[in-house]
Amino acid sequence: MPQGQPTTVPDDGLTTRQRRNRPLTLVHTGPGKGKSTAAFGLALRGWNQGWPIGVFQFVKSAKWKVGEERALRVLGESGEGGTVAWHKMGEGWSWVQRDIESSEEAAKEGWEQVKRDLATEAYRLYVLDEFAYPMHWGWVDTDEVISVLRERPGSQHVVITGRNAPEKLLGFADLVTEMTKVKHPMDVGQKGQRGIEW
Repeated sequence: MPQGQPTTVPDDGLTTRQRRNRPLTLVHTGPGKGKSTAAFGLALRGWNQGWPIGVFQFVKSAKWKVGEERALRVLGESGEGGTVAWHKMGEGWSWVQRDIESSEEAAKEGWEQVKRDLATEAYRLYVLDEFAYPMHWGWVDTDEVISVLRERPGSQHVVITGRNAPEKLLGFADLVTEMTKVKHPMDVGQKGQRGIEW
């Protein structure tokens, strides 16, 4: 399995192993499809390594039955890989504005739960799905998020998804991927479909 070779080796006093195993902050942003899909692909890799996985959905409605949730819950309960915990932050916002005030409170409480779990090292991989939105809307302070992530203990990886990720977060993150849309079936009037969007 190719492991990749870095183009530069920083003079940071770390061994190759220490540098390789340091916890990462990853951001998947941009207007294109696939941000959450890529994050859940990482969750599958982490599950295979035996890592405990924590998924926190910040925007998608708690009523939505997404395929990734069912698949990861089944895998987490299989006893073969890592465990999986799935947290839905209230009703979500879900593209149609409903009760913004309760959605904001749900997002804030979700972030408080993430902070508690990071402090106790509850998971090895955190998927903060659509978490870029609460930061973009000002519901959660980006500077605080960066501070908490910078100071988190242990070897906890965090992946954040969502459009409009704040520039400060992008500057802090170790890996940033921007999904760009070239074409989408919705451009020609086709609605989302099973197995593709959920």
